[in-house]
Amino acid sequence: MAIDTKELMKQVGKIRVITNRLVDDYLSGAYHSVFRGQGIEFDEVREYVPGDDIRAIDWNVTARMGHPFIKRFSEEREMTVLFLVDISGSQGFGSGTRTKSELAAEITCLLALSAIKNQDNVGLILFSDRIEKSIPPRKGRTAVMRLVREVLATEETRRGTDITTALRFLSNVQKRRAVVFIISDFMDSGYDNELRVISRKHDVICCPITDPRELQLVNAGLIEVQDPETGDLCLLDTSSRQVRDAFREQGEERISDLTQQFRRLKIDTIWASTDRPFIDDVRKLFKQRQSRAGRV
Repeated sequence: MAIDTKELMKQVGKIRVITNRLVDDYLSGAYHSVFRGQGIEFDEVREYVPGDDIRAIDWNVTARMGHPFIKRFSEEREMTVLFLVDISGSQGFGSGTRTKSELAAEITCLLALSAIKNQDNVGLILFSDRIEKSIPPRKGRTAVMRLVREVLATEETRRGTDITTALRFLSNVQKRRAVVFIISDFMDSGYDNELRVISRKHDVICCPITDPRELQLVNAGLIEVQDPETGDLCLLDTSSRQVRDAFREQGEERISDLTQQFRRLKIDTIWASTDRPFIDDVRKLFKQRQSRAGRV
């Protein structure tokens, strides 16, 4: 069932306060150097003066005016930042104080606030095994808070995860190059090729979200577990060391496969877990990108 409106606004307000402080304390100024505008755009024409690059002469204006004019260009600073947020059944899981969907909302808020402080546009695509909602890019804090509300207000679902569908939708609606954050637990397969195509066109950052209980079972005897996306039930004997070890190995293998996949596609990542603050993970990515660009 959908979250209570009063409770929803309380959560949104809490996230806004926390992430505002994080942006001001840790990310102020860093965002601009990490995510730069793409290329240059035309600014104006002015009269030629000795020493100007003759390759910049605007011959049409020069012919009309009877003396040389050159084109001036400036960095194309304004960007579009899109958030592809997974709201499938598994995102409702959380073994501690927050669920994966709540963590996704916090990450979205932090990065979106950083973007609008830089006068960028922010948009949102919510997906499960289909496109649930798409919000076109807009500027301003109101746009950011709407994004957070939409992520948090998602009704409980047992739908699966189809990252390929989300990426194809993005390709259709966003023609110009954008910064794209994919926030998901990536419990899906078969999307490698689509992710490769998208990463060539856009600046893609993947944000895998995990929970410690997905890597380690507690010894609680015989328990019944349910797949949140299919509803399937299964009995697990958590008192068995063999069962616990097999569960951990499977989880570690999934993380390892994801890590190798992102490295192979040369896609940056922000690894986040529901049991710890994520600001250090964001700052780590920022420092890596600054270092590669020679700006530290």
